[in-house]
Amino acid sequence: MLKRLLLLCLLAAPAYAVQPDEVLPDAALEARARQISQVLRCPVCQGENIDESNASVSRDLRLAVRDRLVAGDSDSQVIDYIKDRFGEYVLFEPERTGANLILYWMGPGVLIIALGGVFFWLRSRRKEEMPAAVALSAEEEARLKELLQD
Repeated sequence: MLKRLLLLCLLAAPAYAVQPDEVLPDAALEARARQISQVLRCPVCQGENIDESNASVSRDLRLAVRDRLVAGDSDSQVIDYIKDRFGEYVLFEPERTGANLILYWMGPGVLIIALGGVFFWLRSRRKEEMPAAVALSAEEEARLKELLQD
């Protein structure tokens, strides 16, 4: 039973597209390269990071990341290097500056406006549904007293 569970865990692990010839001999640099590859989007696949993508451009990006790390660049310098060549699109989380702030705050802003609109619509609807109090005629009052006495 334990063997089957271990096998299932191995099969459920994410499949990386990193080829054996790409792996750096220094384990620390390779770990940094993997971390950086997780935050860079494949320009072809769009939904995958370059670590998981099998596209040839992703392979080129993985090799460029490793070359920059071997050259002594910091993680942020490597990311800036890739971003300068491919644009901000390759970042899974674009920087929160400039026009990107509009995109970051547009979703919550629209949600707040929509909730406010629903609140005021429900409030006005409740006022429309409440009937105004109507005074009873003398006959209706007499009939009501008669029913209540029974």
